[in-house]
Order: sequence, then C-alpha cells, then structure tokens
Amino acid sequence: MSEETQQASRRALMLAAASGVVAAATPVLAAPRQTALADLRKEADVACLYHCDFGEPQRFIQMLQNIANHYSAYGADPFALQLAIVAHGAGVKFFLESLDGTSWSEEAATVPKIFERVEDVAKNGLKVHLCEITFSRLKIDKSKARKAEFVGFVPSGVAAVAAMQAKGFAYLKVG
Repeated sequence: MSEETQQASRRALMLAAASGVVAAATPVLAAPRQTALADLRKEADVACLYHCDFGEPQRFIQMLQNIANHYSAYGADPFALQLAIVAHGAGVKFFLESLDGTSWSEEAATVPKIFERVEDVAKNGLKVHLCEITFSRLKIDKSKARKAEFVGFVPSGVAAVAAMQAKGFAYLKVG
C-alpha cells in the first residue's frame, strides 16, 4: 500500500470513528503490516512515540494510561495528535497472541488481558511498531503477533525510534 493510500485510509478511518460510523470491534488483518523505516511519517502537528523496551506489566499499564491522558488532552482528535508505540525486547510480549513457547510463558494468565486496554486507546489512531530483530533474536514466529490493524512490524525497534525522532516525533519513555 502506498504512503498516500495509507494516509488517506488513516484519515478516513479517523473521520468514520469520530462520526460513530465504525463498529466498536477492531478490524482484523491476515498478518501485521510491514513498514519500512523510510515510510514512517509524521501526519499531525503534534506527534509522539512511546518507547517500550520493558516487560513489567504495571509499567506498561502506566504507559497506556499516559497515552489515554495524552489523547484526552487533545480531545482524541486524530488530526491534532499522532501517537505510536515502538516495542522491542521484552516490550513485544504485550503484543503477542500467546506467550506459549516464549521466556514469558509463566505470565500467560495476566499479560494477554492487558491487550484489551491497548485496543481501547488504539481507537484514537495509535499505531504499534514491533521490532523484527527482537522476534528473530528471541526465535518468536512473527505469526504470534496480534493481528490488529494498528499493529505492524519495522525492521528494527531502535532504528524506528531514531527515524521517528528525526522526522519530528517527540520521545517518551515511562519509568
């Protein structure tokens, strides 16, 4: 999908959501999208990336609360504010369908439930960029990633953080 088409789709979705046309359920994709570093774009006057390389559930929940507060301060206006999470290392566990077969399998009872909160804030336009290097290094099949429209892959989490900052995104890290 071209960058112009992605931007038009994002704006159309945001307008539909604001007018109540979009159903409450998050659209599901066959596979998470792939975004090249060069295709990461700032689409609002205020844009911020939240850096998630940690695995503590309470810290992640605090980050989600900060994101919800951030949206609230802008009236959840997707044209005024663009937020993204870049997750790598232990931070990817919050975006997996299942923790089975990972070093986090003992957390299977609590971590997957947190994703409902992610879906809630994603209704305002949040994008999540997952690090392919982390999946490769930890031997996690990319098909284990959540298949929500707002979740996708970037080649490298840390490279995405730097690329987004260079393109005008502010940087926030909780904790």
